[in-house]
Amino acid sequence: MHLYDISVNAMDGTPVQLSSYKGKVLLIVNTATKCGFTPQYDELEALYKTYREQGLEILDFPCNQFKEQAPGSIEEINQFCTRTFGTTFPRFAKLEVNGEGEHPLYTFLKSQKGFAGFDPRHEKSASLTERMRKADPNFEADPSIKWNFTKFLTDRKGTILARFEPTTAIGDIEKQIKFLL
Repeated sequence: MHLYDISVNAMDGTPVQLSSYKGKVLLIVNTATKCGFTPQYDELEALYKTYREQGLEILDFPCNQFKEQAPGSIEEINQFCTRTFGTTFPRFAKLEVNGEGEHPLYTFLKSQKGFAGFDPRHEKSASLTERMRKADPNFEADPSIKWNFTKFLTDRKGTILARFEPTTAIGDIEKQIKFLL
């Protein structure tokens, strides 16, 4: 299987083949509107505005699996993101990233890049690590998505090159994006 073999749903439910993004560098993100990491929408939009013309696409997949922090309909989520953060990158239908109902996109992404570890420089890393360890002492070995705003970076051929946990500084991600562009 390849990334470009996968289909996702647009906000209106119509299928979108990821092959339509061939030739683009992709940053694929599971998001939530009521999360401590939600302000990352500002950083993501800044990246998009800076690098879109050079071939970056950010694909936003709202997910309500982490403490139900993406409540509401996709229309409500879209309105919130565009009004509050001025986002212009593509947003898709809500999906699940873990478990029985996980979307094939996330099954594939996790098979390519497992948990990358929380950035110890981030203020929320210790509390996230503690929360994860309480739930599963071996959580680091599990490739599951740990929280909202986990990001996957692809090259222009759709190869998954990196996974960034929500604690990774956007500047660190930007360096890799610039290299690929």
